Amino acid sequence: MGSPSFCLRLFLFITCLVTLMFFLSEYGWGPYSDRSHIITGNLTILLWHWPFGPSYSLEGDVCWDKYRIRGCRLVDQRSLYSSADLVVFHHRELMTGQERLPFHLPRKRHQKWVWLSLESPDNNGDLKPFNNVFNWTMSYRRDADFTIPYGKLVPKESDSGNYSSTEDVFPKNKSTLACWVVSNYNSQQKRSLVYNSLRKSIKVEVYGQLGGRVLAPSNLLPTISRCYFYLAFENSVSKDYITEKLWRNAYQAGAVPVVLGPPPGDYKAVAQPNSFIHIEDFPSTKELGNYLSQLILDKERYAGYFSWRRSHQVKVYTDWRERLCSICPKYHILPAQKVYHDLEAWGRWTPSALTDP
Repeated sequence: MGSPSFCLRLFLFITCLVTLMFFLSEYGWGPYSDRSHIITGNLTILLWHWPFGPSYSLEGDVCWDKYRIRGCRLVDQRSLYSSADLVVFHHRELMTGQERLPFHLPRKRHQKWVWLSLESPDNNGDLKPFNNVFNWTMSYRRDADFTIPYGKLVPKESDSGNYSSTEDVFPKNKSTLACWVVSNYNSQQKRSLVYNSLRKSIKVEVYGQLGGRVLAPSNLLPTISRCYFYLAFENSVSKDYITEKLWRNAYQAGAVPVVLGPPPGDYKAVAQPNSFIHIEDFPSTKELGNYLSQLILDKERYAGYFSWRRSHQVKVYTDWRERLCSICPKYHILPAQKVYHDLEAWGRWTPSALTDP
């Protein structure tokens, strides 16, 4: 056993070493200089520009007051750039040239830049100019650093789902076999080709640009609720790209969604079993149409597509503040030195998009 004086000197040496390492990390040196866990107090998230223009109030402690998330400060004043821990940039405005990245401003060492987009790859344009720029991604994609879906199913409170039978959970004012609401019709899109083939087998009521019957927002869900099936057809077929067409238009309205989008596995990962009908499960649109026509004749089987309502309810995300607040609970567990060297490859969901140090 060493002498007391030796132990004291060793203790003092280790104490000084630890103090020095902490001091260096605080001022941007050393192996821990870029780790997020050195942040103390509120995490400051600066939204560089509001998506699509309209802004929301950030007065008070928004994340706590509205979503019960602590230690999360949202700001949109660019004058606070130097003190921000994260800066979030919405891609659409960068793509169109309405906004530019602040390369001209000094960036503190631990500050992270976040790329935000809820668009499919087809609508994100060329991402190559943004390679080697962003630390983290924020997207509907399940493999994004911050996943912000268009919606999800959440468990009901234990006393709110008491139904005597499966049939009690779906609306009964059905009068139309299938309906489709489409605002931007492109005859070359896959969804248009499928629709034109499907309508040869069944009647589909069409609203919006194609049908010439534009629905007011207040009439959207009531109109769809009268349909047995809703064509929740996405405008792009892309990994995890499942929009409000499923969550709001179909689930909230009370119509069984017939989905066209990513593969069935992507839907099964986020939706309840037997709550949707995927077109890829049928060899042809004729067989799909026959299945839909027969299904409405079997009331018990049709009602089974609503059994999820006994235990779950739909949550649709519409407030950008809620999405931004969701950053804070995950911030401290993400790799601090991550950089998307090839954002283009990640955006197209191909390999080798990311290289970690």
